[in-house]
Amino acid sequence: QVQLVESGGGLVQPGGSLRLSCAASRNIFRLYPMGWYRQAPGKQRELVAAITSGGSSNYADSAKGRFTISRDNAKNTVYLQMNSLKPEDTAVYYCNAGRDYRGIPHVDYWGQGTQVTVSS
Repeated sequence: QVQLVESGGGLVQPGGSLRLSCAASRNIFRLYPMGWYRQAPGKQRELVAAITSGGSSNYADSAKGRFTISRDNAKNTVYLQMNSLKPEDTAVYYCNAGRDYRGIPHVDYWGQGTQVTVSS
């Protein structure tokens, strides 16, 4: 039994911030990598950030210096803090469990997605 539930999306102005949350099933949270992916209209889904069970992080070039992925093992939750948001960050953001930073799945579970819109 695995479930991933994202929250925290919304509409923000360019330069603003959002924090996304992904509450995960405890039976997999501490065993597998977690990550955030996004998909804009007409585009393929792409990795934004990933974090291992040990806390090591990897970021897409577009996210470096602006986004931070973290995990709270006590809450079985992974976060994506997004600062200095740009219109090109607009997408549906998905939480994933099981894929490493290369996108190769050990297991492969997805949340339902949360919409992030950056617009003035």
